[in-house]
Amino acid sequence: MITVKTFYLNELRECCYILSDETKECVIVDPGISSKSEQDRIVKYISSENLKPVKLLCTHGHFDHVMGNRFITDTYGIPTYIHPADKELLKVAKSTCLLFAIAIKEPSLETEDLKDGDTVTFGHSSLQVISTPGHTWGSVLFYNPEEKICLTGDTVFAGSCGRTDLPEGDNKAMCKSLTEIIAKKISPDTILYPGHGPDTTMEEELAHNPYLRKDVWMGFNLDL
Repeated sequence: MITVKTFYLNELRECCYILSDETKECVIVDPGISSKSEQDRIVKYISSENLKPVKLLCTHGHFDHVMGNRFITDTYGIPTYIHPADKELLKVAKSTCLLFAIAIKEPSLETEDLKDGDTVTFGHSSLQVISTPGHTWGSVLFYNPEEKICLTGDTVFAGSCGRTDLPEGDNKAMCKSLTEIIAKKISPDTILYPGHGPDTTMEEELAHNPYLRKDVWMGFNLDL
């Protein structure tokens, strides 16, 4: 059984997740660590639970989600997995952080590629990789349909969705990701763990999140 531990990190309150199972192996997802105290919180949890990190997973490459990548890879000697379309974002993460007066070590560019349909494993558990471009070119979900959990990154939030007005954003791609992929591929009783804000359920978002309806996107003149 997968245990999900949530950490709210950095000034943007980014959600970092540590997923583990009965084997004590774990994966660290989106470590947006920006301070020594946040480093200590992560290390303390891993140590107190006697966990063994085996992989660092990125839902996408924006700076607030990868601030702590180098700390994690240096501390635990584990590989980083990211969609290749977002690898360029790792290259500018350090300089982008400086705009917010945050000094970080540059994330490792020695990464393993994630693509749609991949399976990421740890211990006895696995996560399906689902490509959901829109917020960035390489945004992905990590989904376990058996245990009904899905890490959505900045693609979908409780009652909203990720912004698409940055250079790597795409309204039409986001519409497709939300209305044709998430709304149709994720089971309604799945718990969604987003990149910011509280967790929610697919059932709740289908009922109340307007961005999961294609007719809402038609107002953006996307030629749908």
